[in-house]
Amino acid sequence: MAEEVDPAAIATTVTELARDGRFDEMAALFAPRLRAVVSAETVRLGWTTETSRIGAVCGMGEPVSGRPANGLVRVSVPVQGEHGGLTVVLSVDRAGLLHGLRLAPAETNEWTPPQYARPKRFTERAVVIGDGALAVPGALTLPRGRGRRSGVVLLSGGGPFDRDATSGANKPLKDLAWGLASRGVAVLRFDKVTLAHPQVIEAIGFNMAEEYVPHAVAAVRLLQRQPSVDPARVFVLGHSMGGKAAPRVAAAESSVAGLVILAGETQPMHHSAVRVARHLATLVPVDAGSAAVATITRQAALVDSADLSPSTPASRLPLGLPASYWLDLRGYDPVPAAAALGKPMLILQGGRDYQVTVQEDLSRWRAGLAHRPDVTIRVYDADNHLFFPGSGPSTPAEYEAPQHVDPAVVADIAAWLDPSRWRSRLRSLLSGGR
Repeated sequence: MAEEVDPAAIATTVTELARDGRFDEMAALFAPRLRAVVSAETVRLGWTTETSRIGAVCGMGEPVSGRPANGLVRVSVPVQGEHGGLTVVLSVDRAGLLHGLRLAPAETNEWTPPQYARPKRFTERAVVIGDGALAVPGALTLPRGRGRRSGVVLLSGGGPFDRDATSGANKPLKDLAWGLASRGVAVLRFDKVTLAHPQVIEAIGFNMAEEYVPHAVAAVRLLQRQPSVDPARVFVLGHSMGGKAAPRVAAAESSVAGLVILAGETQPMHHSAVRVARHLATLVPVDAGSAAVATITRQAALVDSADLSPSTPASRLPLGLPASYWLDLRGYDPVPAAAALGKPMLILQGGRDYQVTVQEDLSRWRAGLAHRPDVTIRVYDADNHLFFPGSGPSTPAEYEAPQHVDPAVVADIAAWLDPSRWRSRLRSLLSGGR
């Protein structure tokens, strides 16, 4: 009988291989299920992207192992760079093969509430969104006081984010939840299904709609059932990929009162990935940057080609997402989808955002919704993709420093959601105004 290996030792070895750029050797440790969706080049691209954010690796911490579950052990290895950190998260079997590999933000408890949050003005409790095997945990934040409130469900961006969209010491969705609740708005946010149940990405036909819509609809309905919430005034707020998915949620749940879209991507996601890779390539050594750009460009070209089919391996596609995901996205455009809803929208954009940009993405929202008097669009010139204010060209490194969502963004969203605004709007419509 073969001797079982030490998962922590395997995790350390894998992290060292990544640090040293030996990705082909790392891929030799992939179990068949992981090899089907992730290639050495995919890991190289992800590692290059993350190290452009944290700087050259200068240290590794001790691995932390969880309890075995289903024959796998989850191990986290902290990695320290010159400008920040990340965590390599692996699932290791008894034979030492990898069944899961993820680059996550550094694990930290340094988040502190923003000045605009007033915890005495609201309560927060844990909830469960959805039911069955794919239920996810969430948090319900309710303002104190009498009267029915507007409510909003928060959707985070692309990737396996938690309910707070945690990135290092920063929690932008928690900033929004606490800031809005302090101003009288009920908020519900939840862990994404790809974080709570990472195996879902391997399901046949998995796509963006399945990633977002079922849990978002369940969250809307849960929020509508709260006695202190007006069920006719529950909105959906999506950030980045969540903003792109928000029109789909409203189409699936007609009771959604309107949309708030923060840095909502309108370009095809694989084209945006190439643009971002080119931007990041200017921040890393030439060889590493060129290899990353070449990889993502080749993968994106396959998404655009007629050769893409449901059987195309995910390892040949951008971000390790399955072919079903890309085939679905090829047929989805958020701008006409939003225009067809006939619901009010607030669209916000950071002027310094290099991931979703004013020129490539916001311009399409403006063009496609220019005829709609119930659509408000605002740009915050100093803000980056997470709506953190700053100056100069935005880089991934600036996401590392503890900071908070721009208070002007929180104030503007709260004002737009204010029930008095909607009463005024209704009176105007009834009197024949616009």
